[in-house]
Amino acid sequence: MGSFDDLQRILQRIDGQGYKAYKDLVGEFVHHDFTLFIDHVQGDPFATPSKVRLRVPSVFAKIPSDLFSNTTRRIALEDFLIRMVNESIQQICRGHRGMGKSGLISIDVGGQEILERTAMVVTESWIEARMEVGLPAQGRTILGRQAEAMLCEELPCIVKQSMNWEMLDNARGRGFVNCAENQEAIRGQLDTLGLVAFVADGAMLARVSGETDRPLNGANGHPFQSPESLRVTIPIPHESEQQGKLTRELTGLGVTKGVTLIVGGGYHGKSTLLRAMERGVYPHIPGDGREYVVTLSTAVKVRAEDGRRIEQVDMSGFINNLPFGQDNIQFLTDNASGSTSQAATILEAMEIGAEVLLLDEDTSATNFLVRDARMQALVHKKHEPITPLIDRIHELYDEHGISTILVMGGCGDYFDVADTVIMMREFQPVTVTAEAHQIAQEHHTQRSREVIRPLGSIRSRTICQESIDAFSGKRHIKIEAKALRLLMFGHEGLDLGGVEQLVDVSQTRAIGFSLPFLAQRMEGSEIGVKDAVALIDDLFTQDGMDQLDPYCQVECHPGNFARPRPYEICAVINRLRSIRLRQL
Repeated sequence: MGSFDDLQRILQRIDGQGYKAYKDLVGEFVHHDFTLFIDHVQGDPFATPSKVRLRVPSVFAKIPSDLFSNTTRRIALEDFLIRMVNESIQQICRGHRGMGKSGLISIDVGGQEILERTAMVVTESWIEARMEVGLPAQGRTILGRQAEAMLCEELPCIVKQSMNWEMLDNARGRGFVNCAENQEAIRGQLDTLGLVAFVADGAMLARVSGETDRPLNGANGHPFQSPESLRVTIPIPHESEQQGKLTRELTGLGVTKGVTLIVGGGYHGKSTLLRAMERGVYPHIPGDGREYVVTLSTAVKVRAEDGRRIEQVDMSGFINNLPFGQDNIQFLTDNASGSTSQAATILEAMEIGAEVLLLDEDTSATNFLVRDARMQALVHKKHEPITPLIDRIHELYDEHGISTILVMGGCGDYFDVADTVIMMREFQPVTVTAEAHQIAQEHHTQRSREVIRPLGSIRSRTICQESIDAFSGKRHIKIEAKALRLLMFGHEGLDLGGVEQLVDVSQTRAIGFSLPFLAQRMEGSEIGVKDAVALIDDLFTQDGMDQLDPYCQVECHPGNFARPRPYEICAVINRLRSIRLRQL
């Protein structure tokens, strides 16, 4: 342990030396109101930046204890502090100083969702920001003066500005934490109220563009207004503003259990509403516009994924009489069709306990959704292996308790099976259930129901431990989240484009690093997919995510991880082409 004077002396000594001399910085250095831990020094200016931690004692941080009095509030507070640190970095850091990543300071900050992260830790004794710093160099020559400015001038300013409660906007911070707790309070009441989702009046669902998740405000924002027939009122623990008034209860659209159809013309907001509910499984930051769009945490978005792998899924509930005697019970393919992939995703979600399915006609396989009367007349059922969703959708709810929310713009046959029909008209919802049912009675579909047998129970599968292999070479584990939906795992590049409820690349990273941990815990035995996912999720709950990186040590920067849901962990397992599963 040294002082900041010691840190300055080291930097002055190694100025102008080769880059490896930066290794002398590894250790801890005490400032008068915080401690700097330099845990890892990058190998060159272009490598992954160096990992540092800033730990501030509670006596200096002065954060009120009620702001982290339960898990929901602690996660929200940590997320808020990460955003404050990031804002300070943008204001204080001078940017590039040298080559590669030289001069850059960063923290793993999120988007519109509030997620549990390893980038910030709040305890009763201290708070700690885990950051990355690009130690400056020109070529491979250390720029010691620039490094001194970063570590000895900029980092203390960041700590003072963003990790001291007295320097922060207290009302903003408390409002951030209370907003997250309000959202989780609503989520906790949905099941009792017979709902699967809630969309508050005044919500702003539209986004600026397809390239950003920021809200579209102003005249084009279309504040959401629920129809009277589906309007519900839900109490919340903290005051919130709704349509210009402070209130401790929120009104909005309650999406009931069962089969809900969202219809309407193109560009009227059908998919926008579904995407908001799809993201509503996470709490959102104040000002997102969707902070009070809340969905059951057991909701899974399902779409077609041409070419994905399917391993040992009993497809007989949706796929029968395959040509050439292919096995539909222990089904396996490396190149699934759109309809087959969508059916498999539903069955895989059911296997680990999904209670709500979210589907959009635009991203679904048409022949999986429905076969109309004319196609049934032309292609006889004995030549069609697929049992379309329309003939299973109410069975999913009646027999398995699984609700469905489906965006449909082109097929009125679903009027026959929908419990609730919502029409989006100029981004506003209108209840048209009675009209849709009347149309269904007056204009019979003429199609025949194509169910050979009941769906039945879902077959469980186990994972073969040896098939979880992230090694590249004999000893080196290679796991890298290249992008939000691209994971390098060992020798395999995993396309997660169909896993639409992944919202942060740090979630992708956490899933990748959790798999070798799972293999280690299996200890040579097989484990069920549902139990495997539960084991990982329990690890996150009980011990956090700090231990995910296999090379991480205690009291060391753990890397940038954000907590994924069990359903996305399962989705990655199911899409690994190297994975080997066995039906029980």
